[in-house]
Amino acid sequence: MEKKELYKTVEGILFTMGDAVEPTRIAQALQIPLSQVTDCLEQMKRDYELQDRGMRIISLESAYQMCTSTDIYESLIKIARQPQKQVLTDVMLETLSIVAYKQPVTKAEVDKIRGVSSDHAISRLVEYDLIEELGRLDAPGRPMLFGTTEQFLRSFGVSSLDELPAMSPLQVEEFRQEASEEAAEMEVDI
Repeated sequence: MEKKELYKTVEGILFTMGDAVEPTRIAQALQIPLSQVTDCLEQMKRDYELQDRGMRIISLESAYQMCTSTDIYESLIKIARQPQKQVLTDVMLETLSIVAYKQPVTKAEVDKIRGVSSDHAISRLVEYDLIEELGRLDAPGRPMLFGTTEQFLRSFGVSSLDELPAMSPLQVEEFRQEASEEAAEMEVDI
């Protein structure tokens, strides 16, 4: 492998992996001699230091890792403290509305209503502190029960769940009909 191409590839590997990577793993993956990888890593380490870049290549025991230069930590702390705008996808909003109206609710119940797995949406909503685990259902497997948080109320500008808009009986019947049709289609597909 050409030196420039190897440098680019190793840099990409270190950036993508995030954690420390042993040169032997890189050599095996690229099917090149270990000495070539080690030389490349040491050259990269020197280059990053000489160029005074925001990233550094460090060696940890027998592995190498790309990390942030210590002289920019203060700037990183400032940006990390800035509030992040959370973007809720349609799937997340759908899942959140189910939890809000049905709580306490299990993931299986959410999945049944949606007709697909809600693992990712529930994980993200927990991460965003919009839903939380309320306990466990006293049933086989002891599934987790989810409900909304105070952050949910703040985010949607309501002081209690009672302020959530009520669905009209017509909407409820339309949703029930759609769910029945989807369930019937799924039975036919199986």
